[in-house]
Amino acid sequence: MILVVGGTGTLGARLVPLLVDEGRTVRVLTRDAARARALPASVEVLTGDVRDAASLAAAVRGCTTVVSAVHGFVGSGSPSPESIDRDANRALARAAAEANVKRFVLLSVQGAAPDHPMSLHRAKHAAEEALRQSGLAFTILRPTAFLETWIGVIGGPLASKGEALVFGPGRNPVNLVSVRDVAALVALAVRDDALVGETLEIGGPENLGLATVAERLILASGKPGRIKHIPLPVLRAMSVLARPFSPTFARQARAAVVMSTIDMTFAERVRARFPTLPSTSLADVLATSPPAA
Repeated sequence: MILVVGGTGTLGARLVPLLVDEGRTVRVLTRDAARARALPASVEVLTGDVRDAASLAAAVRGCTTVVSAVHGFVGSGSPSPESIDRDANRALARAAAEANVKRFVLLSVQGAAPDHPMSLHRAKHAAEEALRQSGLAFTILRPTAFLETWIGVIGGPLASKGEALVFGPGRNPVNLVSVRDVAALVALAVRDDALVGETLEIGGPENLGLATVAERLILASGKPGRIKHIPLPVLRAMSVLARPFSPTFARQARAAVVMSTIDMTFAERVRARFPTLPSTSLADVLATSPPAA
């Protein structure tokens, strides 16, 4: 039995069917059972919260492998990187060790470090360290930002407003990886014992400015559109002023500042080692899932 925590999220929704297609028995822990209705019928769905010890104990019971794909960067229920990516992953690793789970695969983030300017990266680093000290056989995966997530953020307003939203100037190149590619690497980490103890980084085949992503989304929509930029000074102000009443929005603004001002490019290496992994471009995603407009 493989437990996927975060199995109804952007990555999990792609990963769980892939594991089922490989003949795996899969259990998903989710706070919202309705979101699991799109998963294959064979998947066992448990309703619970990764911040609740009883939920974790029930979820890991009888499992041989745990995949943690949760994140607290955005979402309902007042999540945060500290409460989800750090503390919940620490608790999940403890529960897995107590249940004699044989393998733990952690989805971290490329660039995770204790001094990173983004709280998500600091929290993921803390989770990595807890997993390394847990005594579990583990594999850590560090993807760059998800391509599909940013397609949704940038292209979300196209249908209603005819606008693609870009935080900052959008000229700083950023590496974005498709969840198709990450899901394939997770499945490989689950089945390949040789990857125990390794930390693998994966990115997409392109380093693109977010304004370029917006331009391609507008083109793919087949309708006229324009790019709306949120200036960097505004983002910097929102990252501070929004904290008391909307910490999620403040984190997004802070992330946008970081993505506009530091090196977010990535040189691909993992596919040289595993050439069967897919390499999905923005054009590939848009060819199968064009934005609505």
